[in-house]
Amino acid sequence: MRNRFDQELEQLNNELIEMGALIERAIGDASRALLEKDLELAKKAIEHGGLVDDKEKQIERRCLRLLLQQQPVATDLRMVSTALKMITDMERIGDQAEDISEITIRLIDEQYIDSLQHIPAMAHATTRMVTGAIDAFVARDLDRARAVIACDDIVDDLFVQVKDDLIRLIRADSANGEQAIDLIMVAKYFERIGDHATNIAEWVVFSITGEHGNERII
Repeated sequence: MRNRFDQELEQLNNELIEMGALIERAIGDASRALLEKDLELAKKAIEHGGLVDDKEKQIERRCLRLLLQQQPVATDLRMVSTALKMITDMERIGDQAEDISEITIRLIDEQYIDSLQHIPAMAHATTRMVTGAIDAFVARDLDRARAVIACDDIVDDLFVQVKDDLIRLIRADSANGEQAIDLIMVAKYFERIGDHATNIAEWVVFSITGEHGNERII
């Protein structure tokens, strides 16, 4: 019975890695589509979002089977419940990559009012956070999870820079207002991706220590 459970856990880890790879591609395609005004890439990022939804359902079913059929002990229960929490945040990351792509499609024929210099940095940082959080779960690496949590401040600072730059452009010319709001929303979606990656990393810490925040749960 234990051998079967371990095999199921290994498959769960593999599916989480696959879901993480889908999210990475969605973020990468969404950010490149925005910067390069690439309509096909934007559409591809939206397609990835649908695949992320399908993978979430698949992992959720596996987790529920493990909980109902295998009667896991406390350590195993933490791992399975962490996976359930992670896929919720991962699915939302996919949604936000779709949101960024939808804005890109709307702006595809417009000249950008800003060089978007900080948005690629946000995309890079958030992608690394997502990858790091999933890797930390699979490797049960507490230090890596905590490093992801620490990176959230970098993304928050970049968001403030983007927002400040765009507000200055609006003040300089009110005609910039509509596009500036769209670009602020893009930056906000990247900032939320960073928040969700942080959530994932915090649940990884819980899977290893039984603590979430300063509270011991299991």
